[in-house]
Amino acid sequence: MKQYRPYTESRRSTTGINFREYLTTKNPHKKLTSGGKRHVGRNSAGRITVRHKGGGEKRLFRDVDFTYNKHVPAKLETVEYDPNRSGFIGLVAYRDGERRYMLLPKSVKVGQTLETGENVPATAGNRMPLKNMPIGSFIYNVEIKPGNGAKLGRSAGTHIELIARSNGYADLKMPSSEVRKVLETCFATLGEVSNDEHQLVKIGNAGRARHMGIRPTVRGTAMNPVDHPHGGGEGRQGRGLRRAKSKWGRPTGKGQKTRTPKKYSNYLIVSRRKVGKRGSEVK
Repeated sequence: MKQYRPYTESRRSTTGINFREYLTTKNPHKKLTSGGKRHVGRNSAGRITVRHKGGGEKRLFRDVDFTYNKHVPAKLETVEYDPNRSGFIGLVAYRDGERRYMLLPKSVKVGQTLETGENVPATAGNRMPLKNMPIGSFIYNVEIKPGNGAKLGRSAGTHIELIARSNGYADLKMPSSEVRKVLETCFATLGEVSNDEHQLVKIGNAGRARHMGIRPTVRGTAMNPVDHPHGGGEGRQGRGLRRAKSKWGRPTGKGQKTRTPKKYSNYLIVSRRKVGKRGSEVK
């Protein structure tokens, strides 16, 4: 991690990532970039559905390939930063001359050959069906439906563990400790997502957060009762409720179950994630 000279108190606790150790270039491949307007937490009707987003620096969009529909060996040319995701991306060149961006594992090096197919070597960065992977492998970029593109395990430093296979399904242990079934014909990439130091970064001050597009968050206990279920009271008060609630009265945080009880994919879950203090479920 990168430390900063503490010319202010907030600067003393600020940390960052020393990108010079990992990245090989600053300039992205122009043909795979585009501009655009960010949604900043708004839906198609323009209404805020995710609060505390907005502003920040403009971001150049990188067209990252998550479909992996080209089963041709590719050579890694660069390791680059992507402002729209936490892991590092890399520019790969296929044997036919086409170039694409891919989400990289943390152990891959420039010049390494990355392959996708049914019978490729079981090395980090290679992509194959779950049925051909060794049990106990760490994987990322996992498909939910065959041919639908990578959906699971895409954040920096995360991995999913392949723990079993039976009856045409593979049992995957998620970073949340949930174990769920996925069709063994789905593809996944071997390894762990790069930039595992991302979770150790301390933003440090409000200005840096605003540059990142993060707007201020007001605690519910600091509001009035009309504005939040946790609000009110003389001076600093507890929330006065056994379970934490959102601004709209729904359960939130503190290990509470918020999943839809009759969700369509419930039958695929082998064991629920461990929640609450000390990893035990809240009854």
